[in-house]
Formats: sequence, structure tokens, C-alpha cells
Amino acid sequence: MLAGLGSAVVRQAIPGGTDAFNLGVDFKGGTVVTTKFNQPTSAEVIRETLAKNGVPDAVIQPVTDKESTFLIKLPLAGAEGQLSDAEVEQGRALVGKALSTIGPEKTAYEIIGTDAVGAVAGAQLRNKAIAATLAALVGILVYIAFRFEWSYGAAAVIAVFHDVLVTLGFFSIFQWEISLTVIAALLTLVGFSVNDTIVVFDRIRENRRLHRRDSLYKLTNDSINQTLSRTAITNGLVFLSVLAMVLFGGEVLQGFSLALTVGVIFGTYSSIAVASPIMVWWEQRLEASDRAASLGATGATSPRSGATKREAVSGAVAKRTRGAVQ
Repeated sequence: MLAGLGSAVVRQAIPGGTDAFNLGVDFKGGTVVTTKFNQPTSAEVIRETLAKNGVPDAVIQPVTDKESTFLIKLPLAGAEGQLSDAEVEQGRALVGKALSTIGPEKTAYEIIGTDAVGAVAGAQLRNKAIAATLAALVGILVYIAFRFEWSYGAAAVIAVFHDVLVTLGFFSIFQWEISLTVIAALLTLVGFSVNDTIVVFDRIRENRRLHRRDSLYKLTNDSINQTLSRTAITNGLVFLSVLAMVLFGGEVLQGFSLALTVGVIFGTYSSIAVASPIMVWWEQRLEASDRAASLGATGATSPRSGATKREAVSGAVAKRTRGAVQ
């Protein structure tokens, strides 16, 4: 997290340097050239053709409802927010020149449309992506707080937030492009990571009901060990799947698969070593607060004996324990 933060700050602070994140056309703006091919082709072939002819940064997206039709997205050439008609035409000319190596226009391919994606639209998409991620975290917090306790929900959200920040840190350090598919991967990561955390928390709740005399620290440690095989098998299978996408998924799925690969690794770690310790620390703080409040109330109202104080403290702690296992 610190390395990612340092990368983002340093890149943003250096005059004329790269941005903190390598934002794609969806967020930064650029030119979209809609092209129809007369012969069946693939996005990989188009990408290789453009790269060989001086258009290396193009994003190729097939149009699902139109056969052999692709959207070729070129990043913004000038300063952000200053996409002129000349730059749009320049992008169209670059694509046409590169594709002419396949065959003449109208015979091998046809450019059927050229559009500009402004930086204003990109900023709206960026804000909506941030809002969607935050809304998911708030929803998780409310749900887990309802099913368990606020301390459990807060610990799970902190762990998931940690996973997202670490993944974004990798994207900043290595300057991997962030597109809408990467945002989809981050939202997928949020749901996947919190699922593993809930499994651990549910086992902790069961053990608190069965072993009331054990400390919360021991119960949590036992619960993590009891669910460790499930965590290793489930997350290991997901890791192998996303690793296959990294190696064989091609350019289109690269951002999505890289985000999931990093997220699965750190999501597994955070469920064990971030969420549960935070929950234990929070619960111990609450129990200490309840204990201090009970001792203060007993001393102020009826200081009859030490036994009375112990009963009050035990009642307060038992009340918290019952609330955690309902």
C-alpha cells in the first residue's frame, strides 16, 4: 500500500511526468473509429496490424450485435479535455492507413463511423466507478453489521478496502491501464474477498456459542485454522483460473485478469491476517469499555462487595457475547 501510494504521489508531483494511474480511453477521452470488415477477423489480428503500422496503444472492442464490426479506440493525443476535430480526423487517418495493409478500403474494410470520447464523459465514468465501489463497501458493512455486529462489519470493510488499495497500488507502480473492465474486476474482488471473510466470521460465531469459556483470541485462531483448508482449495482454484486468463487471455482481458490475480492473492491474505485481527482488537476494546463502565456503575450505586462487581462485569461481557452469537 505504501509503495502504491508513493508511486501515485511521485508520478503526480513530477512536472511533465506520467499520471498516477494509466487511465484508458473510457476515462481519459480519445477517438473511437467504428470499422466493419468484409472478411471474418479477430481483435488480435487487428491489434497486431495496427501495432505494426504505428498505432500501438489502440483498444479493440468487438460489436456483439454486428458481425465483423469493431470499435477501435485511440487515446487522447493532446491535453486532456482538448479533443479537436483535427485530432479526430487524424485518428481516423491513422487507422485507415494501418488497415490499408490488409487491403483497400471499401473492399477489405470500411470505416463506418468516427466519434470523440470527451474527457468530461470520462470524468463522469470515473466518478460513477468510484461511487459504485464505495456503495458496494457500504452495503457490505450494513449487511455484516446486521448479521453479526458492527465490529465484524467494520473489520470486513477495512480488509476489502485494503485489497482494493493494494490492487490499485500495483496498477500505479507498473502503469497497467485502468479501463471499465478493471473496475468490474475490482467490484468482483470486493464480493469474492468478503465472502471468504464471512466464512471465517461465521465459524467464529459458532465457536463462541460452543466454547464460551475460551478467549476470543483462541476462538478466532481456531476458527481460521478450521476454515483454512476451505480457503486454500477455493481461493487456489480461483487463482489458477485467473492465472490462465493472464497467460492465455490476450490483450483484451489483461487488465481484468491482472486485477483479479493480485486481488485474489491479497484477498486471501487479508481474510486471515487483516479482517480477523481487527475484529479481535475491536471486540477486546469494546469488552474493556463495558467492563470499565460496569465497574464504574457498580461503584457509584451499590459498592457492597467485590463479588457484586464481578457479577456486573460478567453480565456485561455475557451480554456482548450473546449479541455476537444470536
